[in-house]
Amino acid sequence: MPPKKQPEKGKAGGGAKSGAGKSSGDSKESASKEKKGGSAVKVRHILCEKQSKCLEALEKLKAGQKFPDVAAAYSEDKARSGGDLGWQIRGSMVGPFQDAAFALPISTVASPVYTDPPIKTKFGYHIIMVEGKK
Repeated sequence: MPPKKQPEKGKAGGGAKSGAGKSSGDSKESASKEKKGGSAVKVRHILCEKQSKCLEALEKLKAGQKFPDVAAAYSEDKARSGGDLGWQIRGSMVGPFQDAAFALPISTVASPVYTDPPIKTKFGYHIIMVEGKK
């Protein structure tokens, strides 16, 4: 990723140093990919079809249980292995999930920072945590 970022900066810096260069269409594209937490996130989630089950899982997290343990017990999708979805690039996730994932700070399963309240998508209710960004 960084090699792509540097030529863009060179182009913008060489073209115009005023703020006008930042509002061009080219910069908007890079802003949506590069800013707001990068272009990919290493994400874990707990997906529940019913809000009540998701809120129950949220209570377990608040009580101090580890995110992977709660995900294994409550999540209703393929990410049952601790809720780990691995690295997801911007554009590969549904809108509300993606917005929440890129807005979250990086945290660890030992002290997770997760979405509260859960995020609703067409798949159900998600509790999301982010382990890395790039």
